[in-house]
Amino acid sequence: MTGPSDDPVLHALGPWLGRSDRGVLLAVSGGPDSSALMHAAAALGASVQVATVDHGLRPDSGPEAEGVGRAARALGLPHAVLTWAGPKPGTGLQDAARAARYRLLAAHAEAVGAGLVLTGHTQDDQAETVLMRLAAGSGPAGLAGMRTERPLAPGITLGRPFLALPKATVTAWCVARGIPHVRDPANADPRFARARLRATWAALEREGLSPARLERLAERAARDDDALRVAAEQALAAALLPAKNTDAAALHLDGAALAALPEALALRGLDTALTRAGAGPRRLERLESLVLDALLPALRRREPIRRTLAGILVAADAAGIVTLTVAPPRRSRAAD
Repeated sequence: MTGPSDDPVLHALGPWLGRSDRGVLLAVSGGPDSSALMHAAAALGASVQVATVDHGLRPDSGPEAEGVGRAARALGLPHAVLTWAGPKPGTGLQDAARAARYRLLAAHAEAVGAGLVLTGHTQDDQAETVLMRLAAGSGPAGLAGMRTERPLAPGITLGRPFLALPKATVTAWCVARGIPHVRDPANADPRFARARLRATWAALEREGLSPARLERLAERAARDDDALRVAAEQALAAALLPAKNTDAAALHLDGAALAALPEALALRGLDTALTRAGAGPRRLERLESLVLDALLPALRRREPIRRTLAGILVAADAAGIVTLTVAPPRRSRAAD
């Protein structure tokens, strides 16, 4: 008889099920990966709850969510449908849907007292994510792909037990047990970048760019990114100057200490400082332009500089003191 130790799906999921004292919520869409997640949890006798996010983007999404509910209840697991209500964006639809999904899951986990939310993402999903970020020119943080676990909300962790398992393994697990599952047509819709990349897999694998190798790249990038984050935080702490009474909300940094850092640490340290100062989202290219092309050269020449990025004014004076403050509102043309 096959047990958890020699069943790859049960073996991957088992260690996660006892990790949260607050309970576990499974995100189940009805696809093979998340269906395996739900049935494996039931096979292990876990006391978990199940939620399905209905994005309302297809006529079949409602019935599919109800089908997951019936399957969950047949396994003795509580189930809830979380609906993404309101207007949908005309562009960036998949990104918006992803953000809504995690927001709804976090809120439901809080409502039911779960401290851990598990999804069915597989090695193939990780490989696609890394490939998309590679195409977008991401740095180490982006190439790290999806983390095995990350904070989802205060007191709630998001986990991905199957991230090292090939999708074929998880799908075969469902087929062998007669577990029904649905397939999202968006996975093959050429309107979406992820679907277009899926269509190239055969050619990429012939060149050696397999999902397993991309997953390994993500692991290496994550390892290096974690080390870089720690080193950058230490470097930032060493460069941080005491707050001034006249502007306690501003961050003040020793520009000479920043300029002496390797560029990778200076870049990451300033990125962390921008976050602390309240900066909004920013692209790596814009950050590199600010730090590598403008700020560091000015600091080395002891020249004043003022630049704005993501709502934060970054200024350095002739003495080499770097100040980060919330940028003043831009004046409208009508006011000029």
